[in-house]
Amino acid sequence: MMQPLVLARRALLAAGFMAAMLAPALAADPAETFVAQNIQRGLGILDNKGLSKQQREDQFEQFLLGLTDMKRIADFTLGQYRRTASPADVAAFEAAFQNYAAAVYRSYFSKYAGQTLKVTNSTLRAPTDYIVATQLVDPTDRSSQQPLEVDFRVRTDGPRPVVVDVSVAGVWISLEQRDQFVGFLGQNNGNVKLLITHLSDLAKQFKS
Repeated sequence: MMQPLVLARRALLAAGFMAAMLAPALAADPAETFVAQNIQRGLGILDNKGLSKQQREDQFEQFLLGLTDMKRIADFTLGQYRRTASPADVAAFEAAFQNYAAAVYRSYFSKYAGQTLKVTNSTLRAPTDYIVATQLVDPTDRSSQQPLEVDFRVRTDGPRPVVVDVSVAGVWISLEQRDQFVGFLGQNNGNVKLLITHLSDLAKQFKS
């Protein structure tokens, strides 16, 4: 008969092995954690009635800049014209895009201020490249309407995770912007200065 001490040791080894096998599966990936901890904070800013409209706009823009890699997104939306534009035009476009993107995201998410973000799952597209699926749940909604599906593309290849695109109801915003901007530039001989002016006009429309 096997000694009780030997049985106990084997049981401990087996428990340790199982714990090691299960730990990675149970641990939330860094992208899910990042989205869960941060996006709700942005919705809270937009829902804060104690702030003036200008204060909400300013705080949300600062929140957005800390959440996203705005330069990477801006360069992506220029498509092939990023390679031929001058450094000065690219820098001016990145600044204009930042102002425009803040107005766009604020316009999208202000409609859902007061709702709760629920992370449902995530998918690893490639090492350090995640899609985090979420739902925006309205706690006051008693209808059978499905919650809004919002996906966040998160990169973790830098010093901190960053959002590089957002999909609202299946439409990826940066992809849509790239198609629009490349189309605009194609119709205007690749004139990035004209696109910058166009973005400034669009930002004013979103803000109003």
